[in-house]
Amino acid sequence: MPLSQTPSVVVREWVEGKPYFEAKWRDARGRQCKRRLGQAWVEPDGDGGWKKRRGRVPDGWLDEREGQVLAAAKVAEVERERLAEERAAERATIPTFRLVALEWLAWKRDVKGAAPSTLVNDEAMLRDAGARHRRGSGVAKGRIMGAFAEQEIDAIDARAVSGFLRELDAEGMTPAHVNEHRSVLHAIFNYAMKPDTYSLSANPVSSTDKRATPPPPALDFYEVEELEALSRACERGEQRGRAPHYRGRPNVVSEEEAAARRAEDHQDAELFRVKFYSGMRLGEVLALRWRHIHFAADLSGAVLDVQRAISAGVEKDPKGRRGRQLPLPRPGAAALARLGRRDDFTSPDDYVFCNRFGDHLDPSALRRRYKRAAAAAGLRPIKLHGLRHSAGSILARAVPLVTVRDVLGHADLRTTNRYLHTKIDPAAILAVNVAFGAEGTDEPSPEPDQE
Repeated sequence: MPLSQTPSVVVREWVEGKPYFEAKWRDARGRQCKRRLGQAWVEPDGDGGWKKRRGRVPDGWLDEREGQVLAAAKVAEVERERLAEERAAERATIPTFRLVALEWLAWKRDVKGAAPSTLVNDEAMLRDAGARHRRGSGVAKGRIMGAFAEQEIDAIDARAVSGFLRELDAEGMTPAHVNEHRSVLHAIFNYAMKPDTYSLSANPVSSTDKRATPPPPALDFYEVEELEALSRACERGEQRGRAPHYRGRPNVVSEEEAAARRAEDHQDAELFRVKFYSGMRLGEVLALRWRHIHFAADLSGAVLDVQRAISAGVEKDPKGRRGRQLPLPRPGAAALARLGRRDDFTSPDDYVFCNRFGDHLDPSALRRRYKRAAAAAGLRPIKLHGLRHSAGSILARAVPLVTVRDVLGHADLRTTNRYLHTKIDPAAILAVNVAFGAEGTDEPSPEPDQE
């Protein structure tokens, strides 16, 4: 940027004829600037000009030397004002973190096509403090927005982000949950770095530390007999909550209502069987329609087309946006065949597992019923997603890992590898006996120590 020109100092007259000094110059943008400096200690020289007056310069007046000094100071002052205005105008175009975060959410939804459940989680992380939860009476903590919402996006540095994460540590938040906050921040700043957004020069979150998390526990899952115990508990209606009552006495329900509840109980039982034997994700099970099922002619099994999934109440493509086919063994096919004998909602486009109105089931309510059924069956608590782990672990005992990957719909074989390290079963004991040549031996038991 070119430097401002040296100012010239000239004498001007007020209306009353009193002289004053004025500074004139062109600024760095070439614009002419004029600034009044103060009363000039001069008098007419008789030739139309001005000369210095005699005597000492009184307070409030300027001689030519003082005028030159003050002019230089005035140039510097005006230049500082100009730069401040330019910076203010430039900063006015820089968005706040809140604006970028909301743009990022919209971009994930409209451009990247993120799963509705993912968007729900992200939106929850970015709520303001005190915002009501979608369900219940709780309110959001609003940690991220509380820390960064009104700050300009390029004013947030690694030190600020690191301090925020340390505050989460101090709250007693788990490392995994702290990393979840860090991940959302990292994604937002990555979005701000895109050339078609704000061209942010760097992501401040990249310089912060991820929290160390403990290794995942060994997979636990139900075996076939445990799954059947859980399903039988559903068939008895034990997965339901407390029966509606009035003053401690159960409400009397009509025969029609009792039949509808029995049908719901049996549907729950069959749903858990299908999920166990297929290894489908819950959203895929809920989106299954009758046209997606192809029974073997001898009912020895079925082939399922996994084409859709339910995510946060919205039907969409399955995870990875790739449909797949998977084989369903005889017990799973038998469960579907039994459901197909119901009177309603058996047309090709109907949901296989549906409520009384033919709509898909509520996953949250289904998880609660599953938990109550497991408790009623006397089973150790395992999440509903554990039925998918059951399928992967049991299949990995008998079929190649790539087949397990394709059945479960994993994008990467490394994800499927976890099913090679599950609990030991009797077949594994038999296998190691064979390996060590110890099968069929009858070793005498060691005698107890003699005192």
